[in-house]
Amino acid sequence: MWGVEDRTRRVVGTAFEPTAAKQGNEDLENWLTRLLEPQVPFRFHSCEVDGAHVVVLEIESALHQPVRFKGEEYIRVGSYKKRLKDHPEKERALWQRFTSAAFEGGIAAQRLTGDDVLRLLAFPSYFDLLSIPLPPDQAGILGALLAEGLVERSESGAWNITNLGAVLLAKDLAQFDALRRKSVRIVQYAGKGRILTTKEQVVSSGYASGFEALVQQVVAALPTNEVIEQALRKSVPMFPPLVVREVVANALIHQDFAVTGAGPMIEVFDDRMEVTNPGRPLVPTERLLDQPPRSRNEKLAALMRRFGICEERGSGIDKVVFEIEFFQLPAPLFETSGDSMRVVLFGHRALRDMEKADRVRACYLHACLRYVTRQPMTNTSLRERFGIDEKNAATASNLLNEAVDAGVIAIQDPTVGYRLRRYLPFWAVPASSHGGVA
Repeated sequence: MWGVEDRTRRVVGTAFEPTAAKQGNEDLENWLTRLLEPQVPFRFHSCEVDGAHVVVLEIESALHQPVRFKGEEYIRVGSYKKRLKDHPEKERALWQRFTSAAFEGGIAAQRLTGDDVLRLLAFPSYFDLLSIPLPPDQAGILGALLAEGLVERSESGAWNITNLGAVLLAKDLAQFDALRRKSVRIVQYAGKGRILTTKEQVVSSGYASGFEALVQQVVAALPTNEVIEQALRKSVPMFPPLVVREVVANALIHQDFAVTGAGPMIEVFDDRMEVTNPGRPLVPTERLLDQPPRSRNEKLAALMRRFGICEERGSGIDKVVFEIEFFQLPAPLFETSGDSMRVVLFGHRALRDMEKADRVRACYLHACLRYVTRQPMTNTSLRERFGIDEKNAATASNLLNEAVDAGVIAIQDPTVGYRLRRYLPFWAVPASSHGGVA
């Protein structure tokens, strides 16, 4: 604070004006932002108190690590600024706080009136999604949101909106400074590359309150195929809506909110769709079907499950792979890219047009899906997956051989004749059992 005397706390006023202040030839705010790492949000407030000019600098609390200024970390000890590394006991305590703090409990907006809270949040969606009656008054509404951890009482008696509340129910995420970059971007391209953008949309509503509309926008952006059913021609989207729904929900829920300057992005090409979210997956991408679900945003995932938007049991990816196989589409690709997770869905492609990597990936995911549903993968099941005629069983055998040679599947019992053989994902059998000819 500027304009308040240190010892007496008496308002004396100040001539300091942050908008006009400079450090060298650089504006003060730009200079501060450039030298902070990571860049924690801050803002200056100017006001008049008893006729005196007072300036307040408001700084968001750090979430996951101390903030460095010019590469150095500082801490307040009494009324003095000290280097953090000179106080190891305080540094240990600070890191313990970071470890135990979850993003969902952070504050997105603070010191609000009840009217402000209801203005910023699409609160009716909360009650609609849970199929419970809307309380008749403001006190009842705020009480329900408070019990859920979507809002909280501030020390002054006003209301704070938590990150959980804003992310799920915001009417507009741009109204929350720290969350504006977490809006979902939908980008459509002409062709198969990123050279020509035909349309870009930013969906800034809360993930829960705006989820159905978001999925509809994504489906509407997909290329369509014309099919004939009962002598009638109709257009169908490139991917089943259930697949779109599950992939988008996973991207929203499992993102790493500590990755600043990035949010979920959905890119639509002529031949595929790519869904990217900040944060590397907590489970290896090749084990997404079988390993127990893990989420870095547990409260967010739990509420999205209760809203009926996702399944916390981890069956979302299973559904995606099942639907992809049912419609005989190329296998999805799960990959990491830098600090992000990406899911790529491919449009219809004949088996003869698939590359070897696509065929091997399809065989592996088919083996994983059969294993987790306690069904064997066989030559017959693979033929059904690709729509291969029984007389072309040798084609399925060749695909199985490719996958065995690649080390992604293994023969359960190599002594059994090839038509009766069963296959398992590589992680489901001892290493000594890998190999063999399909």
